[in-house]
This record gives sequence, C-alpha cells and structure tokens, in this order.
Amino acid sequence: MVPFRFYLRVRYIECDAQKVVFNSRYAEYVDVSVTEFVRAAGLRHEFVDGELDFQLVKQTVEWKAPARYDQVLELSVTPKHLGNTSFTLLTEFRIADPPGDDRVIVTVETVYVLVDAKTLTKMPLPDHIRAALQSGASGRETDHAAYFSSELSAVDQGFSRKPSADN
Repeated sequence: MVPFRFYLRVRYIECDAQKVVFNSRYAEYVDVSVTEFVRAAGLRHEFVDGELDFQLVKQTVEWKAPARYDQVLELSVTPKHLGNTSFTLLTEFRIADPPGDDRVIVTVETVYVLVDAKTLTKMPLPDHIRAALQSGASGRETDHAAYFSSELSAVDQGFSRKPSADN
C-alpha cells in the first residue's frame, strides 16, 4: 500500500535554541497529519460533524535525526493495527527537500480509541470506518508546505519529484 503523505514546512517558532524542531512539535505535526489523513480517507463528516470521535491513548516517538527551520517534511501515515475499539497509525517523518533521501528521521506510533462524541465512551469500529482506515487514503497527498505548487517548482530547483495527477 502506498501511504498517505502530508507535507509541511518547519516554521521558526517550532525550533528550539539548538535550531532544530523542538521535540514536542512532532506530536503536533502528527495531530495535523492525522486530521488530513482522516479527511483524505473520506471520514471528515463522521469525526467533525458526526457522532464519533477518537482519542489518543498512547504515543511513542523515536528520534533518529533532527529536522531544522524551513525544511519541508514529508509525513507518511499508514494504518498499523485495527482493533475492536482502537486503531494504531504509524507516522514516518522524512526530509522532503532534496528528494531522493528517503531516510526516516522520526517515527511516531499512535494508538487511538474510537468514542461516542457526546459521552466519550468507547465504541467498536463500524465496518465503514474500519474499511476507510484500512485503505489508509492510499496514495493521496496533502501539501500544507506548498512544496509542489510554489512559484519555484521542484523542476526549477533541479528536483523532479512531483505528485501524480490522480492524487
């Protein structure tokens, strides 16, 4: 399965005194990427306007290399496990610019539990939610960094990586 990809640009305010992304920001980045993953999987209505919600119950972060100010990060989100009431998403961080360096710099494994939006009680994953999570918005991309649409395109910068037309 081709993972869902989310692109963001590191902002100055997200960096620490060592000029790298401050460790707590990775959880925020995952939160935004999961919101976009849910939207790309066609589940926005269920979680924003509907009767369902999900809550984080565990998050494990492994740092392998730093990210720095103004770098574009690619976050790949894939479903790792679908339980009865919970689901686990794996988010892998890569530096997108320059392309070709596919090293994973950070991995984050997040366990969520599905809940009723009003009572916050656990609920089993309905079949349509399970199917949408299982498909993982495969091959879709969301680009908050304007990485693929900036005035100076990737080709102009000497890079050839572009999303496919059907994404």
